[in-house]
Amino acid sequence: MNKKEAEIRLQKLRDSIDHHRYLYHVEDKQEISDSALDSLKAELATLESEYPDLITPDSPSQRVAGAPLDKFEKVKHEVLQWSFNDAFSEDDIRDFDKRIRKLLGSNHNPTYTVELKIDGLKIVLTYEDGLLKTAATRGDGQVGENVTMNVRTISSIPLKLKNEIKKVIVEGEIWLPKKEFNKLNEDQKKAGKALYANPRNVAAGTIRQLDPQIVASRNLSSFIYDIASADFKIPDTQFEELKMLQSLGFKVNDNFESCPTIEDVILYWNKWKKAKDKLPYEVDGVVVKVNEREYQDRLGFTGKAPRFGIAFKFPAEEATTVVEDIILQVGRTGVVTPVAVLRPVLVAGSTVSRATLHNEDEIKRLDVRVGDTVVIQKAGDVIPDIVKVLTEMRLGTEKEFSFPKSLPEVGPIKRVPGQAAYKVVDKNTAIQKRRKWYHFVGKHTFDIEGLGPKVIDLLLDNHLIADFSDIFTLKKGDMVNLERMGEKSADNLLEAIAKAKAITLPRFILSLSIPQVGEETALLLAKTFGSLEKLMSASFEDLNKIDGVGPVVAQEIQDWFQISSNLKIVKDLLEFVKIEPFKMVDLKDSPFYNKTVVFTGALNQLTRDEAKKRARIFGANISSSVSKDTDMVVVGENAGSKSAKAEELGVKILSEDEFLQLINQKNS
Repeated sequence: MNKKEAEIRLQKLRDSIDHHRYLYHVEDKQEISDSALDSLKAELATLESEYPDLITPDSPSQRVAGAPLDKFEKVKHEVLQWSFNDAFSEDDIRDFDKRIRKLLGSNHNPTYTVELKIDGLKIVLTYEDGLLKTAATRGDGQVGENVTMNVRTISSIPLKLKNEIKKVIVEGEIWLPKKEFNKLNEDQKKAGKALYANPRNVAAGTIRQLDPQIVASRNLSSFIYDIASADFKIPDTQFEELKMLQSLGFKVNDNFESCPTIEDVILYWNKWKKAKDKLPYEVDGVVVKVNEREYQDRLGFTGKAPRFGIAFKFPAEEATTVVEDIILQVGRTGVVTPVAVLRPVLVAGSTVSRATLHNEDEIKRLDVRVGDTVVIQKAGDVIPDIVKVLTEMRLGTEKEFSFPKSLPEVGPIKRVPGQAAYKVVDKNTAIQKRRKWYHFVGKHTFDIEGLGPKVIDLLLDNHLIADFSDIFTLKKGDMVNLERMGEKSADNLLEAIAKAKAITLPRFILSLSIPQVGEETALLLAKTFGSLEKLMSASFEDLNKIDGVGPVVAQEIQDWFQISSNLKIVKDLLEFVKIEPFKMVDLKDSPFYNKTVVFTGALNQLTRDEAKKRARIFGANISSSVSKDTDMVVVGENAGSKSAKAEELGVKILSEDEFLQLINQKNS
C-alpha cells in the first residue's frame, strides 16, 4: 500500500486497538480474543516500522493501556509500569537476541531467564516494615487502583514477609484457577445467566469488586515475578531474583529456567506450547528476560517496554486479516459454498489464505464484505472460520456480496427452499460430473492409486469412460497411446483397478455421491443395514430412526434410490465390483466403544484409512489431534509430536500389533 493508504489504515488500527484495550483493561469486557488483539497490534507495529514518520504520540504502541476506574482510590506508582513487546515466531525471538547482542557489543555474552506468561491481572504490591501496605492495579502505567482490601483476601499473597525488610515493591499476576472458573460457569448456567468468557476477565472483575467477601469466595491465586524497587541489593541475575522472591514468602511459578542461549529459549517455548493445557491456570506464552542485571540496566527501556525482555507468545488460534474477495466453490453434490479469499496471515502455526463462510445466512449474520477486516479462527487442521467483522475498521469502500443467478461452467444456481444452501440447478453439468468422478476414485472410496483428477480428465476427454463402471472395462491398448501414460503407467493403473474391484460396503455407499451422505453417515448405514440390498429397500421410517441421520438425510437417501438412472449406476457397478460382507459387530464390551482414538506414524499391515475404518466398526470416534480427551493413540513408524503429546498427557499408547490384537480378539 502507498503512504496515504497506510496513514488511513494506521488510524483505523489505532482506533480499533484503543477501543478493545479500553474494554479489556478498564471495563473488564472483551469483544475479541487476546490473540486477535495481538494480531492488530502486530500489524500496527509493522506499518509503523515501514512509515516511522506516521507514528503519533497517542499511538497504542507508545503507551501502556488502561485507565483506572473511579470507584477505587487512585494510587500513583512509585515505579512506572511497563508492558512487554511481543514475539510470535522462532525468527522473531532470534531477532530479539540479535538486537540484544548488537546493543551490548561483541564482548558480552548474555544469557536468559524464561518464565511462563500467566494470563491474569497484573498487581503491584508495596511492603513497608515487612507488612503489606498497598496493592494496586497497573492502570495506565503511572496511576492504578487501590485494591488492597481485596488482595488481602488472596491466601497466596503474604500479609507479612518472612524477612525484616524496610521497603520493597514487587510485581506479579493474579489469576483464577481453571477449576474455579469452570465452577463459576456451572453456577452461571444453573442460574440461567450468561457464561464468563475466560479466567482472566473473571480475575480482573473479581479484584474490582467492592465487596471483599465476593473476592474471598473466588479463590484467586497469584504468582510474583519481579522486584521493582527495594532498599536492599537486588540479586545480580533474574534467576536469583526469583529465588529471593520465594525466600521472602511469595508464591513464584516453579517453571522458570535459566537458558544459556536463545536456542534453549526456543526449546523451553516449544515444550510448554505442547504442555500448557495440563496446567491449572491459563498461559499465553513465555516471558524472556536477559538474565544479568548489569546488562538489563545497560539495555534500559524504550518509550513503553524494556529492551531486555520480551513476551514470546504461543501460536494463536485467532488472528485478524482482510477479506480480499469472496468466491463460490461447487461441491460434488452441487452445493455452492462461499469462501473468503484472505490476505495471507499466520494463525495456529500456519499461513492461511482462505476461510469458509458456510452459506448466505452466515454472510448476512456476520455482515462480512469484501475489504472488511475480520477475526479468523483456526482449530487444528480445518479450514478457518470468520468469527467477527471489525466494523470500526471500515472505510466505506467495502463491497457487499450477493449470490449470482448462475456460475460459469455450472449454469443456474438456486437456493434450496427451507435451507441456507444454494445448489446447482442442473447437477449433470460437466463440472459436477467430473467432481463426482474424482470423488468416486478417491482415497476414501475406491482408492484407485494412479487414477487422480488429471488421469480422469484424460480418460473423459478421450471418451474412454462415460459411466463409473467403464473404469473396470479399460484395457491396456486403450491407454498406452495417451499423453503422459505409456506402457508401465497403464500396467500399474490396470493393476490398481483390479485391486479396487473388492470394496467394503461403507466405501461403496460413499462412492455413490448420495446427497448429505459423508464418510460417517455411510458407516452408520452399513452398520444398520449390513447389505446394499437392505439399504436400497429401506423406508423413510427405517432411515429416519437411525441416530445421526435425521429426516432431511433420510429423505435424500430414499429419493436417490428411487431414481432410475441411479439404480442403473449401482446395477452396472455390481457387474464388476464385489462388495465385501459387512460383519455386524456387537459393540458391547468393545475396547474401542465410544473411545476417542488417534492414529499417527506409518502403519505396516494396514493403511491409515483401513485402520480407522476397523476402529469405527468397533465403536471408536476418530480424531486427528491428541488432547486430554483422547483415550488411545495408535503409533506406527516415525511417529512424531502426537506420540510425544500422548506420553505427556498420559494417554494410552498402542502399537499396530497391539491394536490388531484387540481387533482380532473382539472379532473372533
